[in-house]
Amino acid sequence: MALIVQKYGGTSVGSIERIQAVAERVRRWRDQGDQVVVVVSAMSGETDRLIKLAKQLQERPEPRELDVLLSTGEQVTIALLSMALAAQGCPARSYTGAQVHILTDSAHNKARIRDIDAARVRADLEAGRVVVIAGFQGIDEQGDITTLGRGGSDTSAVAIAAALKADECQIYTDVDGVYTTDPRVEPKARKLDRITFEEMLEMASLGSKVLQIRSVEFAGKYRVPLRVLSSFEEGEGTLISFEDNDVEDAKISGIAFSRDEAKLTVLGVPDQPGVAHRILGPIAEANIEVDMIVQNVGADEATTDFTFTVHRNDYASALDILKRTADELGARQVTGDATIVKISLVGVGMRSHAGIASRMFASLAKEGINIRMISTSEIKISVVVDEKYLELGVRTLHEAFGLDQPA
Repeated sequence: MALIVQKYGGTSVGSIERIQAVAERVRRWRDQGDQVVVVVSAMSGETDRLIKLAKQLQERPEPRELDVLLSTGEQVTIALLSMALAAQGCPARSYTGAQVHILTDSAHNKARIRDIDAARVRADLEAGRVVVIAGFQGIDEQGDITTLGRGGSDTSAVAIAAALKADECQIYTDVDGVYTTDPRVEPKARKLDRITFEEMLEMASLGSKVLQIRSVEFAGKYRVPLRVLSSFEEGEGTLISFEDNDVEDAKISGIAFSRDEAKLTVLGVPDQPGVAHRILGPIAEANIEVDMIVQNVGADEATTDFTFTVHRNDYASALDILKRTADELGARQVTGDATIVKISLVGVGMRSHAGIASRMFASLAKEGINIRMISTSEIKISVVVDEKYLELGVRTLHEAFGLDQPA
């Protein structure tokens, strides 16, 4: 007998018919002798509907009250799914995040989980019930309802699986697994049977939308095996687990990309200690995250050129801040470009294989794609290129590294 935590997203529970289909799948798992905990999101579109209602009253809704409102979406789903299970002869009990005491901090709309009291859930499982829990939500030490931010139900499921020491956490979604890249960009993309936590974390942070990055971090920290599956078709999905002995066979596991990039450069900065902090300090104080950073020798030995990337949504704010900083530093010029993208190769096999970077650069050069910036780590190489080359770059690298070939 295994203990399985299953998570179903909004599209998987988007109608009564889909909720009944989820109930049938869950019942089959229980009928084969497994203990099952189900974590669900609000029905598709419901969270957006509630946000629109709130904004009709306040342009910036009060965070505490917004959490109270948004948490009702999942409450509807857990009740309906429990009814659907009961209608199929499967005993079930639903709980909100507060009822199973998913304790979080008090950061409304983006809370982080601190602890979970699993006693109530264990008692129901021992009694033969399926436990249905609202994802995306918890309660803080003051007893206030909190929510975890977009995609938070993934994190809820992983945290509950960790608290219960579950055998596996299954994330059911509208895709049937993790692919070598986005099939909408490269139709030859191949579904991976397995991928390591390190690789999935990089893929999520670099633009892959399959899993919320916090859920992958949580799973890696507490060693919870994760599996991504489709709600709409049968299959084994993709298992996200720990590095195994076969990892050296795969040099590259996937290609991630981000369209939401912007580049800023300050030219002719005095080449002296503390300048990098003076440039990036005000950016950090504005709560703007910086990704890639490159510092070059300037036009003369006394100056340097400093370039960094930010999310495209932060471009205008960052540019204003940088212009003020440049004036204070006596820099020559500030330039910016919001028409760039980032393409990344990811694979733990890079650690034991030389020549990955050179092959990447040669493949892009052959197609006339100029690289604007480069960033590397042990298991990834990222390049910034012009936006118009995104799809060509992804397809070129996918072929160059044989990712369309069976593993």
